[in-house]
Amino acid sequence: MIVLGIIGAMDQEVKAIIDSVNNQRIHEFYGMKFWEGRIRGVPCIVGQSGVGKVNAARCTQILIDKFNPASIINIGSAGALNPELEIGDVVISTSCIYHDADITAFGHPKGYITGIGDRYIKSHEGLVEFCKITMEGIVDSNHKVMLGPIATGDQFYNCPEKKSELFNEFGAFCDDMEAAAIAHVCLLCKIPFVAIRSISDKPSSKSELTFYEYLELASKRCAEFTVKLVGNLDQDLIELVQLKLNIETSGGDSTPPEAKSGNSTL
Repeated sequence: MIVLGIIGAMDQEVKAIIDSVNNQRIHEFYGMKFWEGRIRGVPCIVGQSGVGKVNAARCTQILIDKFNPASIINIGSAGALNPELEIGDVVISTSCIYHDADITAFGHPKGYITGIGDRYIKSHEGLVEFCKITMEGIVDSNHKVMLGPIATGDQFYNCPEKKSELFNEFGAFCDDMEAAAIAHVCLLCKIPFVAIRSISDKPSSKSELTFYEYLELASKRCAEFTVKLVGNLDQDLIELVQLKLNIETSGGDSTPPEAKSGNSTL
């Protein structure tokens, strides 16, 4: 059984992880590559989605259909929204939200998705706690590990006013272009999910330049964190994730009624 699926968007975010995969087998489906093997003895599959929500969702569904992982971690860089965050800090998702989903004309709050029943797609609590404990043990004292929502949309914002707006409206700690889409597919397929983001830029008129300057550093940090996370996986956590998955599949989940009924009414 594949214990862990790992998804990153960009070459820089995925390469360092691929270099840690032993006994590699490369698979290609619909032009998308997946690297199967073991990281510190744990069976894993690594996928590179490309940038954006559609690419991320497509990669996630293919990974689930072809490899059936017990859980999925999405890694990568992100821009800070919470003013307490600095470049190099780490955010672990408690939930994800689409900041560019807008059906307010039908009386729903911004970010609401029909068929889900809420604006926020929750991360798996067991994975979040495991990541938090592991990260606090490996992140240096100069950087913070924070737990909070991630806001996702098909935009890169370098405007401080827009960043502040996203923080105030959604309470999101950072923004990216993939996490909510991956969380969305995982929710529908009942696969435990968490996202880990290393902060690569802060709100300023030079966010784009800062992003490219720190992208490689953020990507290497995420890869290092992921490899250590996988190395710390033990049978107790694997069984916890599988138990949670079994409970949800059997109907004992806490999915909102609208999502259970499949109601797609706006």
